[in-house]
Amino acid sequence: MSTLAGYSNSSLSRLSRAVARLEKKNWVTRSPDSTDGRFTLATLTKLGRTRVDQAQPSHVELVNRLIFEPLSQAQARQLGTISTRITSAIRSEDGWQPTTTPKAPQ
Repeated sequence: MSTLAGYSNSSLSRLSRAVARLEKKNWVTRSPDSTDGRFTLATLTKLGRTRVDQAQPSHVELVNRLIFEPLSQAQARQLGTISTRITSAIRSEDGWQPTTTPKAPQ
């Protein structure tokens, strides 16, 4: 879960509390890593997957309404170009690595 905390820019404590809430709803399970018991794995349950699938259409609609509809076609193209550049940087040779503290913009 420490890797997930890094990817979400959250502390392990904060992520653990969030996962505990999801666990109470039976949306995720936690188990020790079979290759390294020092780590805990969080796994989406079948019910959790169902909830994600149910939430997806309204999430997509919300993103479209809030992000894309206010943009002109030119702005949407610019956003696409910028997003591609960011994605390329993230997928660099070393790949993106989670950090425990957010880095300040340069």
